[in-house]
Amino acid sequence: ALGFNSDRSEYEMKNIKKHFLIFAFVAVIPIALAYGISPDWFASTFLGIDMLDTNIAHILRAIMCLYLALGLFWLYSAFNQAYRNPALLTVVLFTGGLVVGRLISYFVDGQPQPILILYIGLEFVLAPIAYWIYRLPE
Repeated sequence: ALGFNSDRSEYEMKNIKKHFLIFAFVAVIPIALAYGISPDWFASTFLGIDMLDTNIAHILRAIMCLYLALGLFWLYSAFNQAYRNPALLTVVLFTGGLVVGRLISYFVDGQPQPILILYIGLEFVLAPIAYWIYRLPE
């Protein structure tokens, strides 16, 4: 009826967790690499910081590796059903934790650079979507 293919729809619903985890991997990897491959470039290009302190470069590279580790876990979990729900919970915690921290900073420290405002929006949207996908049946 109306050309609706229930088999295809059922297949897509079963794979939404897998596809979302692949999306999360693809989304976080470029951000991670931008932070850590050249912290000076990232800071000057996106944050308006001309001279990056060694300690901040250290933090950005550590964040890069944290993001890479989570991204690789999400990719691994996309292809290993036993890890999909735990991985989805880490996406919820990752994006939710980041958005809370960014909002605290926004209200305590003031408005950051536009790219960081973009991150707030993306994380604010992705956290509940990840939670919704987590709650879907297998």
